[in-house]
Amino acid sequence: MECRRRHSRWAAALAVLILLGQSGRMVALDQTLQEMKSRVSTTSMADRPQLCLDISQRQLEVATQLYVAGETAKAQAALADVAAFSELARDYAIQSHRKQKQSEIAIRKMARKLEDLKHTVLQEDQKEIQETINRLQTLRDDLLGSMFSLGVKK
Repeated sequence: MECRRRHSRWAAALAVLILLGQSGRMVALDQTLQEMKSRVSTTSMADRPQLCLDISQRQLEVATQLYVAGETAKAQAALADVAAFSELARDYAIQSHRKQKQSEIAIRKMARKLEDLKHTVLQEDQKEIQETINRLQTLRDDLLGSMFSLGVKK
């Protein structure tokens, strides 16, 4: 019994240390995210899809950390950015006819990570995550449709 208490204390202490370390990391990550967001409009059209995907992937990391920390409102804002910048990546990839395959793959991986995350959060938070997954699936479909558009056969 005493061993379990000691183990629980160590686990709690470790969780606090991880959260403290993560909060410092999130501040630094937030600064680089802001820098990346400001570069989108000045980056060449061919490089925009990858930059937007990088932002989406980082925001997904942030959202995951925020859900773990219990900061649901901030996590939902990060999820909104995941969807928004994934949409921009889709748009830029289709417009430039570049990075379509890479965009589809990255968006598929983010959707899978969100599926995993959905099973670890409270039930009331699952709806927002599922809506983001649905949006990402639509983006994937758009990219696949653009890559493999079939002409009308006569």
